Amino acid sequence: MAGARLEGKSNGENIMTAASVPLVRTRRDVALTIAALALLALLLSALVHRLAVAGTWMPDDRNIWLVLHLATVIPALPLGAYVLARRKGDRLHRMLGRIWAMLMLLTAASSFGLHYVTGGFSPIHLLSALVLASVPLAVRNARRGNIAAHRRAMTIVYASLVIAGFFTFLPGRMMGHWLFG
Repeated sequence: MAGARLEGKSNGENIMTAASVPLVRTRRDVALTIAALALLALLLSALVHRLAVAGTWMPDDRNIWLVLHLATVIPALPLGAYVLARRKGDRLHRMLGRIWAMLMLLTAASSFGLHYVTGGFSPIHLLSALVLASVPLAVRNARRGNIAAHRRAMTIVYASLVIAGFFTFLPGRMMGHWLFG
C-alpha cells in the first residue's frame, strides 16, 4: 500500500499500524457484503418458515453438528460483513477479526459432521477445507505485516462462506427444503 507507515517489532519484522491502513471499500467488498446480507435474510427466513411449519427448526435426528454449524454461521455472516466494511487494523478490527476467525473455523469444522445430501462429503466440503487452511495462514500474514496477503485470504474465506451458504438453498438441500417446502 502506497504511503503506509511501517513500525518495527522487536524481532525485526515490520507491521502496519492501524493509522496506516486506509479504509478502502472496493466494488467486490460491497458486492460481497450485499450478497452476505441477502444470504443471512434467506437463512433467517428458512429458519422462521421451518419453525412455522414444523413447530421446531431442529431436524428429527437432532444433529449436534447442525446446531453447532448454524450457531456459528449465523453470527459469522453479519460480523464478517461488518469487519469487511469498517476500518482495518485497529484494536476493534483485531478483536472482531479473532471472533470471526474462530466462528469460521468452527463453521468449517462442523460442516464435516453434516451429510444430509450425499450421505458423505460433498464438493462444498472443499470450501471447508480451504477455510481451515486459509484462516491460520491469514492470521500469520497479518502478524507478519503482509496485509495484502491477509486481506486477500480473508476475503476468499468470507466469499467461501457466502458461496457455500447459497448452495444450501439448491433443490434437495436442507435449507432449500426448509424455505421452499
